[in-house]
Amino acid sequence: IGAEFVREVEPGELVVVDEATGVTSCFPFPLQSRKACVFEHVYFARPQSTVFGRSVYMSRYRFGELLAKQHCPPNADVVIPVPDSGVPAALGFAAASSVPFQQAIIRSHYVGRTFIQPTQEIRDASVKLKLATVTDIVRNKSVVIIDDSIVRGTTSKKIVRMLRDAGAREVHVRIACPPIIGSCFYGVDTPNRSELVSYRMTTEETAAYIEADSLAFLDLPELQGVLGEEAHSYCDACFSGNYPVPPPPGSLSASAPHKSLKPRAVEAVDSNGDENRGEIYP
Repeated sequence: IGAEFVREVEPGELVVVDEATGVTSCFPFPLQSRKACVFEHVYFARPQSTVFGRSVYMSRYRFGELLAKQHCPPNADVVIPVPDSGVPAALGFAAASSVPFQQAIIRSHYVGRTFIQPTQEIRDASVKLKLATVTDIVRNKSVVIIDDSIVRGTTSKKIVRMLRDAGAREVHVRIACPPIIGSCFYGVDTPNRSELVSYRMTTEETAAYIEADSLAFLDLPELQGVLGEEAHSYCDACFSGNYPVPPPPGSLSASAPHKSLKPRAVEAVDSNGDENRGEIYP
C-alpha cells in the first residue's frame, strides 16, 4: 500500500493520526510490562515481517539451525519442509546438518489452516487436499520432515503416512518449537488441553501416534536463547504453562471447554496468505 514502517505501537499506547496535528502519542493506561506472543515468530507472522523488532525469517532459520545441532538423525538423506511456514527452519536445519534440502511436499494455496477446522473429519480431508508429495525425491530415502509446530497431530500423522506411501524408507519428524502443552486464552483459537497431543502424550508416545521413526522438538531454553535478553518479554505459556495473566477459573482442567474473554469473529489473512475466519479480543 506504499506505507513506510516507522515503529511498533507500544503496549498501552494510544496513537492518534490527525490532519491538523499530525501524529501524537499518549499512554492513557497504567504501563505494563510487554508479553509479546512468541508464536508470531514460530508460525503466525509472515516470514518477511519484522515483529517485536526481530526478523521472523531469521528467527525461524535460527530455530532450524539449533534443532539440527540437537536432533539431526544419523544417515538422513534429505531435509523436507512442511510448507510454507516450515521452510525457513528447514533451510536452517539443512545448512547446519549439511543434509540436502528439497521441497518434496507441495502445498495447495486454496486450502486454509487445518488445526482450526471444527471437526476431525474436516481436518483429515483438508490435509489430503492441502498437501501432495514429489515421489521421486523421497522414494527409498531417509527423510527429515521439518514443521513449525504440532497441535493435535492431525497434519503430522497424515504427512508421515503420505511420505511412506510415496516410498520413503524412514520418516523422522523435527519440530522447530517446543511441545505445545497449553491453550491460549489471549485471542488465538487453540483447542483445550485435552486435544493437544503433547499435553496428552510424551514425545515417544507422540512419535508412535503419528507413526514416525523418530520425533524431536526444539528445547524451550534454546528458543529463549534466540530471543536473547528479551526472552522474558515474551509470552510462552503454550510451551511452559506460565501464563502472564491468569486464565478463566477452571479453564486449565484438561476436560474444561476452551474459554476466552468474549472474542469477536473477524476475517483475517494467515501467514501463508490464506483468508481464514478466526477470533480475536474486542
